[in-house]
Amino acid sequence: QVTLVESGGGLVQPGDSLRLACRSSEDTFSTYTMGWFRQAPGKEREFLASISYKTFSRAYADSVAGRFIVSRDNAKNTLYLRMTNLRAEDTAVYYCAGTFKEETVTTSDDNPYWGQGTQVTVSS
Repeated sequence: QVTLVESGGGLVQPGDSLRLACRSSEDTFSTYTMGWFRQAPGKEREFLASISYKTFSRAYADSVAGRFIVSRDNAKNTLYLRMTNLRAEDTAVYYCAGTFKEETVTTSDDNPYWGQGTQVTVSS
């Protein structure tokens, strides 16, 4: 069983930056393609970013491309999401997810492992 724990969420103002982290309990973290999703109240879960474990290639949703950057530190078993120029519409619970697929994954169903989520609220 893979355990993923997100951290770094909080209340920020529009235009601020924030970095989320997702730590895995498994030393096999380096063999998972990892991703970030979010879910706002009343909305479906939305793909944000994915990073392949094999090629380190990245994929982003159009809504966050250019503002969010996904990265990973395999030595620390940790995935990151650097978010800049945050907007009110970025308010949501943010989840990290993992899969053994080699390439980037943009759909929830392809990720068997999920963290519990961390709340990000963007408000003035």
